[in-house]
Amino acid sequence: MGSRIGRRLHVPAFRLPAPLPRLPALRPPASSGRLHDPRTATAIGRWLGVALAVCFLTGLISHFLQNPPGWLAGYLPSRPVWGYRLTQGLHVGVGLAAIVLLLAKLWAVYPRLFVWPPVRSVMHGLERLSVAVLVASGVFQVLTGLLNIAEWYPWPFSFVPVHYAVAWIVAGSVLLHLAVKAPEIRAHWGRRSADTLTLPDARRDGPDRRALLIGVGSAVGAVTVTTVGQSFTPLASLDLLAPRHPGYGPQGLPVNRTAAAAGVTEDGLRGWYLEVLGPAPFRLTLDELRTLPQVGARLPIACVEGWSVDARWSGVRIRDLMARAGALPGSGLRVVSLEVRGAYRVMEMGREYAQDPLTLLALRLNGEVLSADHGYPARIIAPNRPGVLQTKWVTRLEVL
Repeated sequence: MGSRIGRRLHVPAFRLPAPLPRLPALRPPASSGRLHDPRTATAIGRWLGVALAVCFLTGLISHFLQNPPGWLAGYLPSRPVWGYRLTQGLHVGVGLAAIVLLLAKLWAVYPRLFVWPPVRSVMHGLERLSVAVLVASGVFQVLTGLLNIAEWYPWPFSFVPVHYAVAWIVAGSVLLHLAVKAPEIRAHWGRRSADTLTLPDARRDGPDRRALLIGVGSAVGAVTVTTVGQSFTPLASLDLLAPRHPGYGPQGLPVNRTAAAAGVTEDGLRGWYLEVLGPAPFRLTLDELRTLPQVGARLPIACVEGWSVDARWSGVRIRDLMARAGALPGSGLRVVSLEVRGAYRVMEMGREYAQDPLTLLALRLNGEVLSADHGYPARIIAPNRPGVLQTKWVTRLEVL
C-alpha cells in the first residue's frame, strides 16, 4: 500500500502548438516599368474613346430604326439603301475591337484600382465610384454584345432594352471620367507629355510603350480582319471568327430564324392568301400575286448581329398594293406574319419605307422562289432597314 502511494504518476508533458506561418501582407499589385503610367493609359484611352463613341452613335441609329418613337416613325429615311448595312456593320465591328482596347486599358490602369486607402476623401470616393460604374457598365456592354452576335442569351432579361439603357450609363460614365481626369489627360496627351519632360527614365521606356501600343493595334487589326468580312464582303474569305459567313445559307444567304423556329409549317401554308386591308380591302392568292407587275431590285439584307449581304429580289411593290387598297398619300403600313411566336411577328413601317419604289413584297430571291426559311411564300424587303423588320411569311398588310 505504501509503495503504491509513493509512486509518482506519469503525466505526459504539455507542449504549446507551433506558431502558424505568417501570411504575407496584402499589397497592391506592383506595376512593371512605366507601362502602367498615365501616358500609356491616355494613349490607349484615346483609341477606346473613339471606339465607344462610334458604338454609341451607331447603336442609337440601330435602336431608333428598330423601335422608333411615334413622332419619328414616319420620317425614318429609306435611303441610302446601304445605310443600315454600314452603320450596323460598324457597330459590331468596332464593338469587337473595343473588347481588345478595353482589356488593354484595364491592364494599363489596374495597379491604381488597388491603391490604399481606397478612399482618401469625399471627392476621391466619388471618383472611385465613377470608375467602378464605368468599368462595370463597359464590361457588361461588350460582353453582352458579344454573346448577342452569337445569339446566346444566358440571362433572364430582354437584351435590346437593357443594352440600350446601359449604353447611356456607359456614355455618362465616360463623360464624367473625362471631366475628372481632364488635367491628367491634357498633361499626357502629346508626345512631349509631363513625364517625358521631367522623369529621367521616360525616354528609356519609350520603346517599351511603343511595342505595347503596336501589339494592341495588331490585336485590334487581327480581330477586325477576321470578323468584318461578315458585312464587308470583299474580306469574306478571311471571315474566321465572326458568327456568320455572308455566303453561307439557303439560296446563298444566312438565316437567323428558320421556319421551324417560327412555327411555320407546310400545313399552315396550304390555302395561303395575302389579305390587304384598307378603304378598299382585297385578297390575293400566290398565283394572282405572280400575275401582277414584278419589280426587281438588288438590296442588302443586314442583321443586327452585324452580318449583311447583297441579293437580287423580285416581287410586287408595296406602294402598288397599298394604292389598290385605297391608301391615302403618306399612309404607313402594318405587316403581319404567319409565325406563331416572336417579338417581330407584327411590324410597322412609316410612309418613307412604304412609299419607296424599292420596298417590295418579295416572291423570289436570286432568281429562285423563296425557300421556307427565307419567308415563302412572300416576305418584305426594304432599303436601309434592319433584318428583323424584313418580315417573313407575310399573310396580311394593313394600311395605316
